[in-house]
Amino acid sequence: MNIRLTQDVQQVFAPDGSLSRHIKGYSCRVQQQTMATRVSETLQKGDNLVVEAGTGVGKTYAYLVPALLSGKQVIVSTGSKNLQEQLFFKDLPALLNILGIRPKVALLKGRSNYLCQYLMEKQLSGVEVNDGKILDDLLRIDQWASQTVDGDIGSLYAVPENSPAIPLVVSSKESCIGKACDHYEACFTRKARAKALDAKIIVVNHHLFFADRILKETGFAELLPDSDVVIFDEAHLLPDIAVTYFGQQLSIKSLIRLLERFNELYRTQMADSPQIGAMTARCHTQLLHWQGLLFATEERDWRRLIGDKALMEASWALVSELTAYRTMLLGYLGRNEAFDDGVEKIDGLLSKLTVFIQCDNPDSAYSIDYGYQHLTLRISPIKVAKECQSLFSPDVSWIFTSATLQINRDLSLFTKAMGLEKANTSILDSPFDYRRQSLFCVPRHLASVTSQERAARQLVEVAVKAINAAKGRTFMLFTSHRMLNLVAVMLQGRIDYPLLVQGQAGKQTLLKKYRQLGNAVLLGTGAFWEGVDVRGKLLSCVIIDKLPFVSPDDNLYKARADGVQREGKDPFMTLSLPQAVIALNQGVGRLIRDEKDRGVLILCDNRIVNRPYGQAFINSLPPMHRTRDLDSAVHFLQTID
Repeated sequence: MNIRLTQDVQQVFAPDGSLSRHIKGYSCRVQQQTMATRVSETLQKGDNLVVEAGTGVGKTYAYLVPALLSGKQVIVSTGSKNLQEQLFFKDLPALLNILGIRPKVALLKGRSNYLCQYLMEKQLSGVEVNDGKILDDLLRIDQWASQTVDGDIGSLYAVPENSPAIPLVVSSKESCIGKACDHYEACFTRKARAKALDAKIIVVNHHLFFADRILKETGFAELLPDSDVVIFDEAHLLPDIAVTYFGQQLSIKSLIRLLERFNELYRTQMADSPQIGAMTARCHTQLLHWQGLLFATEERDWRRLIGDKALMEASWALVSELTAYRTMLLGYLGRNEAFDDGVEKIDGLLSKLTVFIQCDNPDSAYSIDYGYQHLTLRISPIKVAKECQSLFSPDVSWIFTSATLQINRDLSLFTKAMGLEKANTSILDSPFDYRRQSLFCVPRHLASVTSQERAARQLVEVAVKAINAAKGRTFMLFTSHRMLNLVAVMLQGRIDYPLLVQGQAGKQTLLKKYRQLGNAVLLGTGAFWEGVDVRGKLLSCVIIDKLPFVSPDDNLYKARADGVQREGKDPFMTLSLPQAVIALNQGVGRLIRDEKDRGVLILCDNRIVNRPYGQAFINSLPPMHRTRDLDSAVHFLQTID
């Protein structure tokens, strides 16, 4: 045990320490020092730690410095690609230079972030793509592929980030043929993972971490090493992400791809077995027909569909057809390695499809996601605490941090959701002077409206006054795409500032344009509520349409609510309210990002002041000066220059 670690870390953060000497304008923050000390002690003792660190604490350096000085192998997991890349390309290089050390560091993303050379070659050599725009994008990707070093799609700028061509050529577990691939040695995914296994600090994201852990639990190949320490930043996202990985999901596209693979093997290597070709074509047709029936309903909750007799007959007919297909394929095992691999995969996919259609677990939600041309089937458990416990090995130090974890100054909701029975906890408030720097306004005379159009008109009247006073420089955050679109139309012609609307371009493109313009108004939903850092007077006003309660029609929420009711508890107080408190805190966190920032938060939902549960929101928000007078908010905005 490195008993000097805490002393060394404290020296780095001291007024005359390494950070102060190397960073211009560095200010020694008590909260940052406290967090760094607690992380150091956790690493020394092998304990677990849960810490909420408010905006401005500097939590990234507070955990990276102890991690780097400990000499241990550390996995740092983030909830967003933005933070993942900031850590690897900005924060880690800066700290390594300041500390004068050179441990190996690696950035590892999930499969779908890397180009697959096998799929790229297959797309260009085949005749499957008839869309001219997609083919043009594929050619651009191929040109980039000849220049890229790591195959990271994040550095691909030649095509739009939502191009339908990208899913056709990124790596996937279903399409991977391993060592049988001609590109195995050059494989970007394999090389990234090999580099990670040899590193001291490995930066990943939560999705990859859980996918890797669950693979290990089932005995498959390890992707990440068994590190000494795991640090989760943006830890508030973990409970919902864990639900995804402890449940089951089936992409219909992966099943279609597998059928296409069998068809290709039949045409190129097994033409003497016409039964394979015939049954593959029949399964492919029936699968597309079944998927089409679901697209016609657009119903997300599978439980609402199981009473549809025609749909269920088609569902079980598909299972029967695929079962007969698998039985037929078993008769050809041993003739071809790629074929044998495909048979193993179709067995797993068929099992998932059957379990989904059966829909017989009352403790899970069964949902359908409608994507581009294909859908995804999901089974989500309503609780994951026990499953998480099985992953948190006692010989590893587990550290969880975020700016938003507590409800009413209590972290137990998070620790219980994650199954953390033994963990030290700490809440470190932001060092910012919120009462001086900010104003929180819930305007008076907001009508309680049931019509979205009337609510939108009311919101626009408030927004126009605030936007003009702020000279643009405003985020409007919405809880629904419908309200966003209504307000976007109504704002046209009402303000003289550039209007940027989510959907016009990718998130990063919109943010870049917002910063460049200097006086823009950005309208966004969930993607812009967190992980966005705009400092200074560029963002002077944040307007939120209403408290972000989850829709009562959300099928995972409904399944969880049923489970809570069976325990004799109130679903609203147990589930809906805590989730909304954390979500609101994330949105509010966009406003004040620096000790020199000033700004106004306007919430157009008077439930926060006239409903008893409103106090839970207020207690969890930063201590901003509060007002009901919109004119006071307008005046405050006019003083920001």
